[in-house]
Amino acid sequence: MNICNLRRQSLALAILAAIVATGFASARAEVAPTAGEHGSANSNPDPNRATTLSGIQVNAQKRVEFLQDVPVTMTTLNQQALKDAAVHDIKDLQVLVPDLSVTSTGSETQTTARIRSVGTVGDNPGLESSVGVVIDGVARPRTGVAFGDLGEIQQIEVLKGPQGTVFGKNTSAGIINVTTRRPSFNEEGYADFTVGNYGALGVDAAYSNKLGDNAAFRVYAVDRERSGFNDVNTGVGPRKDHDDGDQDFHSLRAQLLLQPSSDLDVLVIGDYTHREENCCSGVTTFTGPAAPIVNALAGGNGVIPFADPSQRLAYSNRTTSQDVADKGLSTEINWNTPWFDNATLTSITSLRQWDGIGAVDIDYSGADIWYRGFGPGENDVRFRTFSQELRLAGTAGRFDWMGGLYFDNEHLQRDDAITLGPAYEPYLSIALLNNIAAAFPHGVVNTTGAATFLSQAAGLPFGRGLSGVGTNDRWSQDAKSAAAFSNVTYHATEALALTAGVRFTHEKKDVDSFYGNPNGGAACHAALANPALVGAALAARGVPAAYLSNIVPTVIGYMCLPWSNPLFDGRTTRQDLSEDEWSGSFKVAYRWSDTLMTYASAARGYKAGGFNLDRVQSANGLSGGATGITPVTDTSFPGEFVDSYEIGTKTSWQDGDLLLNAALFHAQYSDFQLNSFLGTSYVVRSIPQLTTQGVDTDLLWQTRIPGLSLQGGLTYTDASYGNDPLPDAALALLPGSRSSFAPTWQTTAGIAYQWNFSANLTARFNVGAKYTSAYNTGSDLNPLKEQDAFTLVNAGFTIGALSKRWNVEFWGRNLTNRTYSQVSFDAPLQTGSINAFLGAPRTYGMTLHVQL
Repeated sequence: MNICNLRRQSLALAILAAIVATGFASARAEVAPTAGEHGSANSNPDPNRATTLSGIQVNAQKRVEFLQDVPVTMTTLNQQALKDAAVHDIKDLQVLVPDLSVTSTGSETQTTARIRSVGTVGDNPGLESSVGVVIDGVARPRTGVAFGDLGEIQQIEVLKGPQGTVFGKNTSAGIINVTTRRPSFNEEGYADFTVGNYGALGVDAAYSNKLGDNAAFRVYAVDRERSGFNDVNTGVGPRKDHDDGDQDFHSLRAQLLLQPSSDLDVLVIGDYTHREENCCSGVTTFTGPAAPIVNALAGGNGVIPFADPSQRLAYSNRTTSQDVADKGLSTEINWNTPWFDNATLTSITSLRQWDGIGAVDIDYSGADIWYRGFGPGENDVRFRTFSQELRLAGTAGRFDWMGGLYFDNEHLQRDDAITLGPAYEPYLSIALLNNIAAAFPHGVVNTTGAATFLSQAAGLPFGRGLSGVGTNDRWSQDAKSAAAFSNVTYHATEALALTAGVRFTHEKKDVDSFYGNPNGGAACHAALANPALVGAALAARGVPAAYLSNIVPTVIGYMCLPWSNPLFDGRTTRQDLSEDEWSGSFKVAYRWSDTLMTYASAARGYKAGGFNLDRVQSANGLSGGATGITPVTDTSFPGEFVDSYEIGTKTSWQDGDLLLNAALFHAQYSDFQLNSFLGTSYVVRSIPQLTTQGVDTDLLWQTRIPGLSLQGGLTYTDASYGNDPLPDAALALLPGSRSSFAPTWQTTAGIAYQWNFSANLTARFNVGAKYTSAYNTGSDLNPLKEQDAFTLVNAGFTIGALSKRWNVEFWGRNLTNRTYSQVSFDAPLQTGSINAFLGAPRTYGMTLHVQL
């Protein structure tokens, strides 16, 4: 261990030690609590606790407990905190949780959540999410699939570290657990009307009431629209839209609650969301040597002359239209069974369907080089998911116990069609000949008429060999996951609790792949059939004969890039994967007093392996092989594992009105799944080792000043890859380096103040900020993809009736208009050029709230 790591760990230990020490000081000579028999969380000896922060209840262990009693590192966000931060989707959560980041790339539905700098990198739907999203007990297949308006949120719990012995679906880095508002037996309803900059308009409304004595319902509907955040230069067309990153969606959610007896309730939820948007064009952050070629092919209107992300000016001659439909039906049954005393049987059954169609201008320029069109079969992903979870939980003497079974059946289909535009061959030809000419004395290689070179080298007429639909591929994957899990807490004494969890998971996946080259592969086919013709074309341009043997394969490689490689044409493959894995956790918690609890935990986490749903080719036909043109049949990758350790403390101050929690964490991942774009295709690499360690703290303070509350958090993270070499030159910077998307420091702070200034009116002011230190936003750690440290500031001011019948809120997000990159990437085929998907700019507006 080097000196820097020792200093970092010493700092983290010092922070935790200080918190523990002050907790002991506050405990003084107090005795262990008598919070119910054996420390049961369901018993509340203090009638005032429910009115203080120490009375916050959570469901992190699938039973109702107080936040300060749960030996889990987590951030809990209630209705008011979520309302202050205007949280509508999981991306909005970032300003409230220091070690949570949520980024999106080519589509808002291609969204990745990271906790403690760990999340699934890349857009490939074949990879499951390291950070899971659970909404009302139902795990969503991927983080991006869960992205959307969350509706009326009751509470959100962000659980950190591997989860699997409590929640139905395995995750290796954490879970975002969302609970929405249930139907009420009292009539209630509201409507919100929103206007804002960028032409933002929105309306959402809800109504709830009883249906007889034993049933109630709740209906929520929302419609939001907004112009795009980015201006678009459409270059040579045919695109007509001049902005990108807009919003246009509507959603409907209906719930029916049945309570035929005091021992049984049934909750049925149906939801539907539809989005029609333009998203997402990348903005140039660094222009490379190929930029002049692109610019020329677009008549001088191909790329921005000088990279300036703050202009938010994207270049895209093709549409980026998105059409996404998400719908589902779930039933949750809770039954206090007569078979066991103090036990509840829970069943959650779900059917979900998600369809996403999206166009992509793959070259991110005004030139018509290549693109994915908009329409079924061109670039779409479909999920059909059935899941069933059964849990039996209860108490028996000193034991709080829970056991469960989980099953899901997921069908995934991806269609991918890449079209080579009229500028594709000219661009490749010019770039190739310029690169060859640069290797020889000036004038030796003739670059005149370079735009037709690849056709000439293949012996084909110009425009006949590298144009049209290059690929038309389809992947059909079936995945079944079955698991048995248990989590048991033994209250050894009134102060000491031991919790053990275990899970056995069986994963089975199979995928059928179908590859087609309707057009665009003729040049590659001709070159492979007659490489001497390629050599002759090079010699005619002045390439010395001694160099032909080295240069000819390079030229053929340009003709046979994955999307124009006819070796894939008509190819079908079937792959199978089966995994049987154990995971589990063990926790020790000790309550020293009413105000201090400490805990330690160890956990083994697991995330399933899968298949890379993309074209992959190499020199030897193996996924780990060098660059080449032989199709790779086996695109599987193994499961991701993590060994995680934590030491934490939870402290309460000022009679429960101040909560200060902290934890030290250390996690070592093996076979970490990294999906990287290596210039020509997406390749999944299993990184042998990824280590994250650090400290995170969380503060909630309901001050002695009436109406004034404070919230904050700080996370220090040291995340680095192991020293194992990787087979790809493009990933040469990874071994031994700090991992991508891993800022050292992240901190959040928020203040809210509410006061009544007349007999009938009340007001509330809130401001929140998040600081993130510098980090790299590219999976290859290219220094040009470094994001400088930045701070985001949000604020709101509300004035309304003391009766809560109405209020008006004036709000602003990213008030300093900070421009920052979510994800940076190499501009496809444009060596040296870097693009980025930007975070949202400054937005502001007003919301009128009317309540029944």
